[in-house]
Amino acid sequence: MSASFEPQRILIVDDEPTILLTLSYALRSKGVEVVTASRLETAEEALEHYPFDLVIADIRMSGILGVEGLELLSYIKRYWPQTKVIIMTAYGSDDIRKDAYERGAQYYYDKPVDIAELTNHIRELGIVAGR
Repeated sequence: MSASFEPQRILIVDDEPTILLTLSYALRSKGVEVVTASRLETAEEALEHYPFDLVIADIRMSGILGVEGLELLSYIKRYWPQTKVIIMTAYGSDDIRKDAYERGAQYYYDKPVDIAELTNHIRELGIVAGR
């Protein structure tokens, strides 16, 4: 850990504006810098420009069979293996959960996500300080 304080940076990727707003508000109140993206392309651009300690990504951002979040997880683990990833979805299954963990997700959530539980897990990852 460096002597100078640098806030942790989290990227939240979801196509639902309410989720982006709720999660970003909750995490910013913990002193974390938050960047949001509603599309896979925007998330990839952010990853190219900034280092992130954590990415929280929805699996499905378009279409019935959308699994963009899993593709993003693989992309992150390939190029930024130190970046932690939490996956969330409203369309989960045991197979998707297993796939997410095999690709390197630290946590997997079925929506709706319990903000207190999510914050506790983020704290366990060393990203959010406090109680």
